[in-house]
Amino acid sequence: MGTIIFLIDIFLHLDKYLAVIMQNYGLAVYPLLFLVVLFETGLVVTPFLPGDSLLFIAGTIASENLLNIGILFILFLAAAILGDSLNYTIGNLFGEKVFVKRKLIKQEHLDKTKEFYKKYGGKTIFLGRFIPIVRTFAPFVAGVSKMNYSRFLMFNILGAIVWVILFLFSGYFFGKIPFVQNNLSFFIILIIFISILPAIIAFLKHKKKK
Repeated sequence: MGTIIFLIDIFLHLDKYLAVIMQNYGLAVYPLLFLVVLFETGLVVTPFLPGDSLLFIAGTIASENLLNIGILFILFLAAAILGDSLNYTIGNLFGEKVFVKRKLIKQEHLDKTKEFYKKYGGKTIFLGRFIPIVRTFAPFVAGVSKMNYSRFLMFNILGAIVWVILFLFSGYFFGKIPFVQNNLSFFIILIIFISILPAIIAFLKHKKKK
């Protein structure tokens, strides 16, 4: 039982155990990284899995030539795009049946959400990539709201590319700096804030005009 709990803990906190796993299992870490990002973005019930920090730390380890940065980029990009698409599909096929029929949400609220996604859905999918938890729920709600899939996919791919480049290569180029290593959480939050700053400015301008 203790072993199972330990393995679950490793899966949930892979960003903390990544260096140790690399030393013991080497290349076997690649599929594990893929699965964690796939589940973090693809299942609405697992928003607690590491995302931003995992990419950053993987980039840091790659800078020490223990992981291949090219493979990591392709791996994370594929996992992020597939994950959002999976989440969208689950929401599209089962979301409305589960949430409306079981009266977890009102039909009128769902209709309003659909209208919102018709107007702003693309921005939500893109910006949601950089906000933990929202990253997991945004594609699911897009699916529930029947957002046009072609439009969703475009913002899904664009958001995934920017997200992976931002965090993976930030870790690759800056992760080895001792000050950054000692203040990892702060720098991850800072990167998230900088990435969504244009959206905050646009929101404040829109509010000011009203």
